[in-house]
Amino acid sequence: MTTMIIFLSLLLNFLSCVQSEEVTLIQPEAENGHPGGSMRLTCKTSGFDLDSYAMNWVRQVPGQGLEWIVYYYGSYSNDYAPAIKDRFTASIDTSNNIFALEMKSLKIEDTAIYYCARDAGGGGYGAAPRSIVRDRPLIFGAGTKLTVEPRQKSIVKPKLSAFYPPKSSSKDAVQAAVCLASDFFPKDISLQLAFGDKPKANVTRPSVLKPDE
Repeated sequence: MTTMIIFLSLLLNFLSCVQSEEVTLIQPEAENGHPGGSMRLTCKTSGFDLDSYAMNWVRQVPGQGLEWIVYYYGSYSNDYAPAIKDRFTASIDTSNNIFALEMKSLKIEDTAIYYCARDAGGGGYGAAPRSIVRDRPLIFGAGTKLTVEPRQKSIVKPKLSAFYPPKSSSKDAVQAAVCLASDFFPKDISLQLAFGDKPKANVTRPSVLKPDE
């Protein structure tokens, strides 16, 4: 009888370990955002009931330590770090087993690796102080690297307008033709101007070029 009890105890411990090993938190490897923009980070979960565990978002800014930012336990209790409060919102989708983080008004300083993390124990701490929540053991996902950088403008071809001087009967008159380039990006530009059979001239900025140059 004693042997049977020990065997069952070992079996239960083994099954508990197997169940723990089946817990998975799958996150995209990387995402890119822009200042003032929005982003949705997702964490696909399996191996446990998402409704029964407290979830967290933890981030690590380059060169710094881990920073807890969200504690979420359904409608029972949730807490946000001051740096992201009113900008980030956590939620769960139990039908698809997804723990998400909606981010708005992104800042360059939000660039970090974001880790989805589940409390190692079941249930939550209700309205526990943030210091207690952060000290609980967590099971981490692999993390999503979020890079927030200014949006780069696309190349815009210039609008070109040519203005020619009126004809003059004087051979000594100095005349100039004008080529106007506008509404282009980036601001550096290279143009080639040609007058009749004269060789082409290269200019690096919009300018006035005399016909005899």
